[in-house]
Amino acid sequence: MAHAIWSGAINFGLVTIPVKLFTAVKTDELSFNLLHKKDEGRIKYERICSIEEKPVPWDEIVKGYEYEKGEYVLLTDEDFKKVNPEATQSVDILEFVEIEKINPMFFDKPYYLEPTKQGRHAYSLLREALQQSGRVAICRVVIRTKEYIAAVKPIDDALVLELMHWAGEIVDSGSLDLPGRDKLPEAEMKMAKMLIDTMTVDEFQPEKFDNKYHDELLAMIEARAAGKELPEPKKAKRPAKVVNLMDVLAQSLEESKKRRGASQEKPAPKRKKKTAA
Repeated sequence: MAHAIWSGAINFGLVTIPVKLFTAVKTDELSFNLLHKKDEGRIKYERICSIEEKPVPWDEIVKGYEYEKGEYVLLTDEDFKKVNPEATQSVDILEFVEIEKINPMFFDKPYYLEPTKQGRHAYSLLREALQQSGRVAICRVVIRTKEYIAAVKPIDDALVLELMHWAGEIVDSGSLDLPGRDKLPEAEMKMAKMLIDTMTVDEFQPEKFDNKYHDELLAMIEARAAGKELPEPKKAKRPAKVVNLMDVLAQSLEESKKRRGASQEKPAPKRKKKTAA
């Protein structure tokens, strides 16, 4: 059974909804250790002082902020405690907004909110009200002494708290060298839209996409552990140089139609049944 990483309450006006916070995503990345090739010994790291060029024990290490080149302000644990936000154990809703009006780049990491027995009715009320209004709740929350701006939004039967980036954390795309909004040839635009149409699906089904790199890397590791060797991978074809964009679009359209026809002949993948949390 999953363990709650935080417990508190959603403050919705004068309504208080007791909830618990659960992780909503997990990573499938493989972890590796650095070893000495000769004898497979684990590699250890030392903390070396750049001035004395000697190892430094943990009890002599402090944190410092470089405010000018080579000039630091030293900070202690007590200093950080003085500016830690008050852990109110609450998700304080500040305002509501239509989700389409939020730049998706602001969203960072989602968590599930689960109500306690006392909060189930109010939880359902907030979930349905958000669903029917097409809005999300913008709120402030403190988790492990760190303050976040976040959004509470309904997804299926759950309310999800999605941590967001602060405005100053988003890099302005104006610093990039991007093409302007010049009028494009109508024939190219028509062909591009036709290609989009042939590749459009009625519903996004994430379960049909596999993490091929992860699976192949794990298969290679298992084979190596069993004393086997895998065949050399096929070299990827280099993309051809674009000579005529219309020709490339037309070829892409034909290939897309063929793939779509082939996929329609195959039986649709069976969906996994949802299990109760």
